[in-house]
Amino acid sequence: MDFYLGIDFGTSGARTVVIDEQACIQAEARFLFERSEISDLASDWKRALFTLLERIPQELRQQMRAIAINGTSSTVLMCDAAGKPVDAPLLYNDARGAVVMEELRSIAPSNHTVLSATSSLAKLLWMSQLPSFAQAIYFLHQADWLAFLLHGQLGISDYHNALKLGYDVEELKYPEWLENLKIKIHLPLVVTPGTPIAELRSEIADQFGFRRDCIVCAGTTDSIAAFLASGAKSPGEAVTSLGSTLVLKLLSRTRVEDARYGIYSHRLG
Repeated sequence: MDFYLGIDFGTSGARTVVIDEQACIQAEARFLFERSEISDLASDWKRALFTLLERIPQELRQQMRAIAINGTSSTVLMCDAAGKPVDAPLLYNDARGAVVMEELRSIAPSNHTVLSATSSLAKLLWMSQLPSFAQAIYFLHQADWLAFLLHGQLGISDYHNALKLGYDVEELKYPEWLENLKIKIHLPLVVTPGTPIAELRSEIADQFGFRRDCIVCAGTTDSIAAFLASGAKSPGEAVTSLGSTLVLKLLSRTRVEDARYGIYSHRLG
């Protein structure tokens, strides 16, 4: 029998759920983050990831078919060519991007999702002013980087995480106004959530006893993962997820965007 692993990274900790082919839960594990300096965040994430892999029963690891990771929306970091963070990550609620809002308003369309001090793009513009930016090659979201640790392919994201970077989820491309910024860093290659990316790195498969052909797939954001897990599937159905923040997601055939009220639309399917 094949098993499937979902890994959720939230604000206070991370957790895993293993399901079988009938979507029945076979195992769960949790990891609570310790309080630490911001500069240690990436190390905390990495430690949580590999600790959780170790907590999965060995008999399930041996039959694991695929893995996907979700992370908090707009939690971002810069990495060098080897995938090593060059500075502290910025969490989803970090509003240091407020100082670049005037510049951002002159670039992005009116009421666009990125017009928020906590958007991924606002964070990127702020980070581009740091001395460490000269060492940065890739700009990644939390879920992107954690998946890289498993499959070894740098610079890949999904269109749920990339929404607040400015990615056009309707046209499935970066808009011209964003490409014209010419920021000297690689923006992620964006794929559909759930897309198979690569097999689990052989050294990780061997270390933890996973099957060699276990596939790591593109992930999503934490609130989208919660929405999908709820089973909501018809327009008009809504899901409230409560963690460190409260998020409301409503399934609709109509796209709605208005940054003034914090309203934006994800693509689903």
